[in-house]
Amino acid sequence: MHVTLVHVHVKSENSDDFIAATRRNHEASIREAGNRRFDILHSVLHEAYASADEARAHKETEHYRAGLARNSSRLDGRATPGGAVSRPHAQRLNHAF
Repeated sequence: MHVTLVHVHVKSENSDDFIAATRRNHEASIREAGNRRFDILHSVLHEAYASADEARAHKETEHYRAGLARNSSRLDGRATPGGAVSRPHAQRLNHAF
């Protein structure tokens, strides 16, 4: 299993919009073949896929790219091409089990 935790810091004035946009990404992500979990835990996105290849494929989906585009201005940091926010505002942890 491949698990990704994305820590984000959302600007307080954008909290509701961030959750709504992330929920759309969540709804599409849980329909992906290899998806095992996609949880929104306040400032942490918890994504689990059956394999690293399926986790990488997730980043090529339209809903992933759309969510990244919608949320990049809502975060207290800058978005990077990998979809995480650059440190010190976020930390991306990948674990393959």
